[in-house]
Amino acid sequence: MTRIPSDVRDTIEKAIYLPMTISILNKDLGNIQQGPFKLKDPYLRLIEQALKLAQRDLYNIKNDLRRRKVKVHEVSRDEAFTMYSFIYEGYEEEHNYFNPRIRNQVAALLEHYLFAAKA
Repeated sequence: MTRIPSDVRDTIEKAIYLPMTISILNKDLGNIQQGPFKLKDPYLRLIEQALKLAQRDLYNIKNDLRRRKVKVHEVSRDEAFTMYSFIYEGYEEEHNYFNPRIRNQVAALLEHYLFAAKA
């Protein structure tokens, strides 16, 4: 049984997914800059705005985790699972995340930030 409350766990999971989302947005930004697009500016502005929103959220989440004295570390990774260690109020817990689930969560965040940037 986990000792971590669900709201803290949601914040921890966002701290796991957001850096991956930001990394993908940065790679896409580079691909568009290098790519054979006729009109790059609209795509660049959209991704840059999504990137700013994601970075702002990651900053706020890291501050929240720091304030609550929560630490998150990746312990191991293989082709199917990634294990993370969470330290919360002196207790350490390890949780396995299914890599396709991580990918789906990151894809959902990408959609969220791209649609938020469009608005």
